[in-house]
Amino acid sequence: MKTGILGGGQLAGMLVMAGIPLGFDFTVLTPDSESCAAQHVKLLLSDFTDKKALHDLADWSDLITFEFENIPAESINYLERYTDVRPGLKSLKTSQDRLHEKEFFSGLGIPCVPFYPVNSLKDLHKGADILGLPAVLKCRTHGYDGKGQVVLRHIEDSESAFNLLGSKPGILEKLIDFDREISVVAARSISGETAFYTISENIHHNGILHFAMTKPCDPVQEQAEFYARLLLEKLNYSGVLALEFFQTGDSLIANEYAPRVHNSGHWTIEGAKTSQFENHLRAISGMRLGSTALKSVAATVNLIGSVPDRAQIPGNSNIYLHDYGKAPRPGRKVGHITVCADNMRDLGKLVPEFLIRQQLMK
Repeated sequence: MKTGILGGGQLAGMLVMAGIPLGFDFTVLTPDSESCAAQHVKLLLSDFTDKKALHDLADWSDLITFEFENIPAESINYLERYTDVRPGLKSLKTSQDRLHEKEFFSGLGIPCVPFYPVNSLKDLHKGADILGLPAVLKCRTHGYDGKGQVVLRHIEDSESAFNLLGSKPGILEKLIDFDREISVVAARSISGETAFYTISENIHHNGILHFAMTKPCDPVQEQAEFYARLLLEKLNYSGVLALEFFQTGDSLIANEYAPRVHNSGHWTIEGAKTSQFENHLRAISGMRLGSTALKSVAATVNLIGSVPDRAQIPGNSNIYLHDYGKAPRPGRKVGHITVCADNMRDLGKLVPEFLIRQQLMK
């Protein structure tokens, strides 16, 4: 099946690697000639708003998908005139705007962090009065990996916080004291078949995911699946989606969702019977979904800034290094390591703790 991918990063590269054994053929549209996907597939070099390039991609493709959320909605709308784009425009547009996303959660009855829309400094003052401080001021659009947000702890700092984010439309969210962060990666096919992976417990630092570990038989698995299913069905979704939560006590509070394969599901490549990347392609193409059952418990350590010396990585058949081929840069995800084991006790012994410490200190 001829499949176009918008975006040429590591997620596109891993989709390509998962799809080739299934008989997929790929073209990747990206403005970056040195993108990760160039290692695996031909590139169509162009901006995402270039209508000629979009038309060429649509003309070649049986279907199109995307690897990240910041694709212009107008481009998806244009492509949908000529071919299928999965997941579609609704799921993308909702995830691109933090206010619309929170309103969408609330409309479905999915608990989320208390929030207030901010279009002016006056709104920010009112929101701070209603929600209380501390709170997090976020841009409504184009924020990821901790970018486009600032913690507001004192009302006298509100003007500087508003100016720091460019005085753009934003959303103020209550800063909550949570016990842990988790995510569930889910898949839904065009026929409505759904499947869920074991939840991951996640550790973020400076807004960037550093560590994700499978939590089999976790008490909140069923709750996470219930909320994810609501989301999938309301969006009439096809593909893989990740829903991230804060957990307080026994309750889950939705933070955000990603309409794509997700960093917290990278362990599925070695740790699940079917990876999230393969299941995304199965879901959007009409194939039956593969099993999401664990082959082993697993943990993923993101490599931020640089890939460590290979000699520092223990030689073990249960430790897998994924080097994205990116140039080193502070704060950049340049690879990940996945560790697998038969049980959680052994996993704790195998996880290279020096890597976790190294990453969390950056």
